[in-house]
Amino acid sequence: MNETLALALALVAGGVLGTIFFGGLWWTVRKGVSAKRPAVWFLGSLLLRTGTVLAGFYYVSSGHWVRLLLCLLGFVIAHFIVTRLTGSPVEHYNAPAKEAGHAP
Repeated sequence: MNETLALALALVAGGVLGTIFFGGLWWTVRKGVSAKRPAVWFLGSLLLRTGTVLAGFYYVSSGHWVRLLLCLLGFVIAHFIVTRLTGSPVEHYNAPAKEAGHAP
């Protein structure tokens, strides 16, 4: 396989792995907050997401550190994209309160 194509695919694979990891984290927080046993949700999700990402990094890198580095770069880029799309919780809690209108 062409090395340039392999590096590009490593970057894309890192983006996919990051989307799975951080999208799964977002989904887990939304479901886990209202669950009867949130510890099971959070622990299970952590193990599943981390195992998936580590296996993906191992498979994509194939022993090449440059591929691993590009996969990690794609992972970090996906973090910023998923955070932007799902909205940061800081934006919601620190937003200034709206002024009440005048009574008629």
